[in-house]
Amino acid sequence: MNTKNLVLMALLVGVGAALYLIVPGFGGGMKPDFMLTMMFIGILLFPKASHVFLLALTTGVISGLFSTFPAGFLPNVIDKFITAFVFFAVVVALKHFTHKLSVSVALAGLGTLLSGIIFLSVAIFVLGVNVPFGGLVVGVVLPTVALNAIAFFFIFPIVTQLLKRSKFDTAFSN
Repeated sequence: MNTKNLVLMALLVGVGAALYLIVPGFGGGMKPDFMLTMMFIGILLFPKASHVFLLALTTGVISGLFSTFPAGFLPNVIDKFITAFVFFAVVVALKHFTHKLSVSVALAGLGTLLSGIIFLSVAIFVLGVNVPFGGLVVGVVLPTVALNAIAFFFIFPIVTQLLKRSKFDTAFSN
């Protein structure tokens, strides 16, 4: 693994953590998960299983540690691992199309939806947290999908342009 790649992934996770801490929770303690946005950017830039594993691990643990949701640590870790590897599989399958911003934004939105559903499913059905699934999907997950897609739309082109100018070797520099 390249040290420059690790540093960039750490910066993405750090920015995601800062956004995660700043944004207030709503709807039963859930909050929009901008860690996902940064994880998706990292996966698109470095589509390798080892990088995906590190991104999933770090974003899951950090999101879990700072979760305002009751018993949110384990659901966050499980959700990030599943979401990261499903997103990675889709990125690999659609590698010729992910260079288009519209496709990447759509994938980030769908990844956020998947993440929210997995998170709530693990929290409710595995840990037995007593919260309304449908209400939280409509009240928290769907607005988070919109917010993450909008954030991704603005952040991803900025990151890719900065990396192109710095001659950084990513999946988008080929």
